[in-house]
Amino acid sequence: MEKIFKEIIQIMHNDYAGCNDKRGCDRPDHFLELIKGNDWLSKMEFKEIVEEYLLDFNDQHIHFVMENAENETPKNRGFKVRRYEERLYVTEVDSEERLQLGMSFVSLGGKSISELKELHHARLNENHPERESWAPILMLYSEGEVEDENGTRTFTFGLFDKKPYVPTYSVEEREGVAFITLTDFANPDAIVKMVEENKEMLDTADQWIIDVRVNYGGSDSSFYPFIPYLMPEEGVEFSNSGDKMLFNCTKASADRILPELEEALAATDDEQSKWFLSVFKREWERNRGKGFVEFDFGDMVSETFVKGSKNPSSVIVLADVFCGSSGDSFVEGVKKSSKVTVIGRATMGLNDYANLVSMKWEEGIELMYPSSRLSRIDKGLGMTGVGVTPHIHIPWTPKHIGEDLDVKKAFELLSRNSILAN
Repeated sequence: MEKIFKEIIQIMHNDYAGCNDKRGCDRPDHFLELIKGNDWLSKMEFKEIVEEYLLDFNDQHIHFVMENAENETPKNRGFKVRRYEERLYVTEVDSEERLQLGMSFVSLGGKSISELKELHHARLNENHPERESWAPILMLYSEGEVEDENGTRTFTFGLFDKKPYVPTYSVEEREGVAFITLTDFANPDAIVKMVEENKEMLDTADQWIIDVRVNYGGSDSSFYPFIPYLMPEEGVEFSNSGDKMLFNCTKASADRILPELEEALAATDDEQSKWFLSVFKREWERNRGKGFVEFDFGDMVSETFVKGSKNPSSVIVLADVFCGSSGDSFVEGVKKSSKVTVIGRATMGLNDYANLVSMKWEEGIELMYPSSRLSRIDKGLGMTGVGVTPHIHIPWTPKHIGEDLDVKKAFELLSRNSILAN
């Protein structure tokens, strides 16, 4: 564990894209002392120490995974919460059958929600309650006070196997509107297939709603099939002029990512995605060991002014803080279109530092760290903690639990647009 932790420090100080921006922000010696000579340190305790160390970098695009910690499958509490004022409202229930949507926790471990916010401010490092992630905090406590229509009672938390994630790529017709749900951009072949199978509806529907409120990212190339539909006929400049992406092309990072790019190329059928991956691979090979460089994507982005189609004429994109990485890129890009309105909450905002590289050790231990940084950071225009803001902000409240207020607003806007068009 000491050896692995020292390698993690080396990666964060040299290979991580924010290594220069955040030099001196971490406390490696403090956490190394917790590991050195501790023969009784469990894998789970080691994981917690590493995660605590990585918090100092204030970058949610850094992930540390120990799939086989304690030789068990990943666990969770079997439900999800979201904070509103001084309560944690139950917004989703899967394994925990004793809870119902809309119940609220007023304390955890005898501490009020405001006390917990102060105690765990490093983990809840966000500028608004609707952006906070309380899942890691729930795992730290064995019980809480829950309130429902019958009053308040002590609730002892259960521990459940985390259910496997199943992506959703769907198109359905709702009230004459093409309703598209995309929970990630990780499978370009599946998304291309979805577009092809629903081409008639997509070509003829005058109004769309695209739901990326939950979108775990993937590859930007996966959302390219939608761009011609979403841009206006007169066209729009899709790139961010003056905003450079610099890759920290250390030898170590190149050696880690090149085999993964080879695997991705072999597993992908979509020609556009294969072309993207091949150019990406070429640039990593060409710049291996050169440090911070700007990749030459000229083959792919020689034409950044994109002209769109007549249909659809109006598109509503639903966004929220659970949309990040390529989800951030998608929302940021389509916001430039005159026929797209983004509503909901700001996205997660992961892309100041992006393009993850993985370092893997035995026993399912893995560190994923960003290899690129955007020059907008130097101008104070980064998205960390801010995200991509919607055109229309719909504050999250407990009313969202019983009724999808975002979708309701989307249909209201489309109805208004339809009346104006006529």
